[in-house]
Amino acid sequence: MSERRVKTMEDAPVLGAPLPDPEPAPGCGECQRWAAERAAARQAGDGTRVSDCNVQMRRHLH
Repeated sequence: MSERRVKTMEDAPVLGAPLPDPEPAPGCGECQRWAAERAAARQAGDGTRVSDCNVQMRRHLH
């Protein structure tokens, strides 16, 4: 009698390299605030908040 293995999970997704941190736009107070918040989050080891700040900076319209 042979046992057949059943695959119950999907393969892991293939992810690319993370994007570099965006630079705050010159003269933009909001971008400067997110950059400071990102630095504090990185210092505290809060990678989720670092990512959130980066998303906000990339989406911010000038």
